[in-house]
Amino acid sequence: MAYLKFNKSELVNLSYSLRREILLANKTGAYCNTSIITCNTRKYHGLLAVTLDRFGGDKYLMLSSLDESLTVNGKQFNLGIHCYGDMYEPRGHKYIVDYQADPAPSITYKIGEIKFRKTIVMAPDRDQTLIRFELLESPSPAVLQLRPLLPFRNIHALTHRNDAAVTAASPLAGGVSFRLYPNFPSLQLQIGGAESRFVSYPCWYDGITYTDEYRRGFDCREDLFNPGWFEMSLSPGESVVFSASMRQEDPASLGKDFGKILADMPVISSGKDQLKHWADLFVCTHNSRKKITAGFSWMYTGLLRESLIALPGLVLYGKGDMREFEEILDNIVADEQERLFRRTTQVEAPLYFATALQAYIFYGADPAAVWKKYGVIMRDIVASYLPGERAEVSMQPDGLLWAEQGGSALSWMNAYVDGRPVTERAGYQVETNALWYNAVCFAIEMEKKYGAKGSEFIPRWSTVRDLVKANYQKTFLNERLGCLADYVDAGGQHTEIRPNQLYALWVPYSPVDDSMAPSIFRVVSGELVTTRGIRTLSPRDEAYRGVYDGSQYDRDMAYHQGSTRPFLLEQYVAVGLRVQGPSFLPRIEELTKGFYEDLNKHGVGAFSELYDGDPPQEPHGAIASALSTAALLTIDYLVKRYKEGYRL
Repeated sequence: MAYLKFNKSELVNLSYSLRREILLANKTGAYCNTSIITCNTRKYHGLLAVTLDRFGGDKYLMLSSLDESLTVNGKQFNLGIHCYGDMYEPRGHKYIVDYQADPAPSITYKIGEIKFRKTIVMAPDRDQTLIRFELLESPSPAVLQLRPLLPFRNIHALTHRNDAAVTAASPLAGGVSFRLYPNFPSLQLQIGGAESRFVSYPCWYDGITYTDEYRRGFDCREDLFNPGWFEMSLSPGESVVFSASMRQEDPASLGKDFGKILADMPVISSGKDQLKHWADLFVCTHNSRKKITAGFSWMYTGLLRESLIALPGLVLYGKGDMREFEEILDNIVADEQERLFRRTTQVEAPLYFATALQAYIFYGADPAAVWKKYGVIMRDIVASYLPGERAEVSMQPDGLLWAEQGGSALSWMNAYVDGRPVTERAGYQVETNALWYNAVCFAIEMEKKYGAKGSEFIPRWSTVRDLVKANYQKTFLNERLGCLADYVDAGGQHTEIRPNQLYALWVPYSPVDDSMAPSIFRVVSGELVTTRGIRTLSPRDEAYRGVYDGSQYDRDMAYHQGSTRPFLLEQYVAVGLRVQGPSFLPRIEELTKGFYEDLNKHGVGAFSELYDGDPPQEPHGAIASALSTAALLTIDYLVKRYKEGYRL
């Protein structure tokens, strides 16, 4: 019995089925993403998107869709579906009777006495999507036709009918290959398991409409090239395997390859299984280098902030792999020299290096070995915030960090509307300075215990530590509200209630007095906490936007102005256990169970980036988020350790 499945009444209801998405990914960072009825609703949707180094390492969509048709006793039944403006053709979804999400997406069609199934997998270690087609029941043999639609474009772009496309097919064993444009690699399309022929009939499918892009006010129509079709005969009980790959495959082994991939897929029987499954998929290996993908399908791989935040949850608490943790951390250091030590618009991102190391030690790493390897990096990160080192952020005479760069959002709240930041937050940011104090304290304590004797770092930075401690609470505390200001600029405190103040309590070295923690926690709990994460702004604020939907403008205005973030539950839960102790444990279960209930929404089986701030709190954003996944894994680990007697 599949853990996640949909019935016929759900599948034929387009308003329901088009908002639920298949998402497959592999260890190369390639993905397959479409709706559960395989009608593409986003420009990011497609059966095979891959990373291309020749174009700067961005992702490119090679195969958009594959239209199937069955001919039995002279009658043809088209199983594909596309949107053209305000109509859908050929409406093959009306034949779907069952969808099962695990171990792999499997869609069953029923047409009278004909029963037909397709199952989609991705090769785990190469850029390849395989689809098995099975004629389960039929009164007589069927002719199966498969029509590939080719985009050959960046996942963020759209393509249109043009004369530059090279439409000729190149023959190869079991199929054909295409290279629509000279700078692209070839896409190999092959059939295994049956004698097939490719019928060349080049044409364009004009005006395919992506309804999600239309709803958001983006360009939403594109033209896709159809080179012709594969044709083969199937008797009842027979199957064939279609392969779309960036290399030439052996058609004779495609059936065996498909079977092995399917057999090796993890058994999914609970939401916790899904968490661990995604923890592995967010770690991809490209050019023999492991990195973290921030989210699917449009978020990037190797982002500094997202990688450092998600790394402990995914790799330590999700996979239990300390060696991989260091490998990824080493790659971050090698790739992010500029941002770590010189300049970045993510002013707090380098400071997460300290929290990543602290999590590593918390998990069980030898602190002496950690400091021997990473101490110099941590000291250099701290020193990079001295005056004159970075243009966008600098330590002030009071020890605090001031971040400002005209018209730029220099924190994780970095949405823009018409080129202007929605939440610029120039000045002293509450979370940046909490992370700063924690990093300085951590570096000093580790240097004292494991650094060189007589280190000059300790007395120099102890003075800075004391300055920050003396000025942080004085700068940010608003006694009238009983909580911390979100940021402080030349005009004084900005007291909108946001979750960033949680960081002051979450970091191992807190810059606020313990006596303030209950009050801050109470304000955050009352204003921001929901059953789907932490709101980014209090509903009592006039700037609050409780629904993340509509045009690009509407969504950008809501992105950090009310929509929730599941990843912030990690900080909230850790603080809650410190402030309220064992009595907080039942509340943790209440705060996390909703994410497992929502696994049949948005990205089926995956954990979404954000939710509406207002009930019923629908999921939005990236359909699979590394930060959300890592946070839930971290929460599980924190609860486990807490129940074992460890006090945070």
